[in-house]
Amino acid sequence: MKEISQLVLPEDVKYATDHEWARADGDEVVIGLADYAQDQLGDIVFVELPAEGDSFDKGEEFGTVESVKAVSELYMPMGGEVVAINETLEDDPALVNTDPYGKGWLIRIKPSNMDELGELMEKSAYLAQLEG
Repeated sequence: MKEISQLVLPEDVKYATDHEWARADGDEVVIGLADYAQDQLGDIVFVELPAEGDSFDKGEEFGTVESVKAVSELYMPMGGEVVAINETLEDDPALVNTDPYGKGWLIRIKPSNMDELGELMEKSAYLAQLEG
């Protein structure tokens, strides 16, 4: 496992306490699993994601990731309707490990309230949570 100083934590994403990240992209938001979470889980072997058109409130479970160590739930960092899922993960779930903020993204949503993005943590606050 990585030391906290070795984690990749981009400045252009917001972080949830459950270790998901969210990045605004126009009027949509891309959601993924933070480097810390994928590192703790180990090798990701399966990702279960919702269907396009499904809607979730902030904090609701929207899927699972299965690793060689455990199955973990994924929670919505903000509410919205799923407009796209990363279908590439069906054939290559390890992208969540190798590129969690790029090709390993999970879902895109049309947020029900874009203000919820501002309620998520900046990199510095998330780092403080991890160190805490």
